[in-house]
Amino acid sequence: MWQRLWQHTLDSISFRPCLRCRVVELPSEMAGGFCPNCCSDLHLSSEGLQGVLRHDRSLCWLALAPYQGALRSLLLQQRPKPQPVVLAALAQQLHRCWATELKRAVLVPIPSWKRAGNPLPALLMRGLLGVQAGLAAAPDLLRRTRPTAGQHHLGRDLRITNVQQAFAALPSRDLRQRRLWLLDDVLTTGATALAAAEALRLEGFAVQGVLVLARTPDPPRDLRSADRASDGPG
Repeated sequence: MWQRLWQHTLDSISFRPCLRCRVVELPSEMAGGFCPNCCSDLHLSSEGLQGVLRHDRSLCWLALAPYQGALRSLLLQQRPKPQPVVLAALAQQLHRCWATELKRAVLVPIPSWKRAGNPLPALLMRGLLGVQAGLAAAPDLLRRTRPTAGQHHLGRDLRITNVQQAFAALPSRDLRQRRLWLLDDVLTTGATALAAAEALRLEGFAVQGVLVLARTPDPPRDLRSADRASDGPG
């Protein structure tokens, strides 16, 4: 009896359920992550996605996976009731894709103008800081200068106009020579990221690009949910 009890205790310590399905037991080296089936459903891989946003100035973007299907549903669930362990697991997956690009980088989450805004960029920042030594963060470097309309119903040109000069960067000599990466959860047209990057560049910061969990499929599609006012930051 004691032997069976002891084995059960060891199993409970060594194995943890998948964060998404809560059914598949993961070994200790995969604890706090997703099982292979859930990784497949979420389209998580080691390659990630990348591209370039182009307007007045170009901006590189790096993403974990397309904003569709199971990953879209998971991120929508996280917005109102974020689970730090889930965001930490997604951050770890994101880091596996882009560890080289993030070496000794400074992470700057894109802020919301609402007091109770989107919590996911800040949680993504914390998750990445917990994965890689040498990363730094500047969560207060960028601020909103004015409120903006919700982006979900706007086309690309109107989104760019909506967020134009909506950000300002605080001066910081210590960070002028560091490589800055903006953080957000979802990238749609890129209007918000472009406006945030321009505010940082005007203060002399070296913006490498924007790092996101998900990229809206191209060409853009209407991904609004029936019970949400907004599906993405822009």
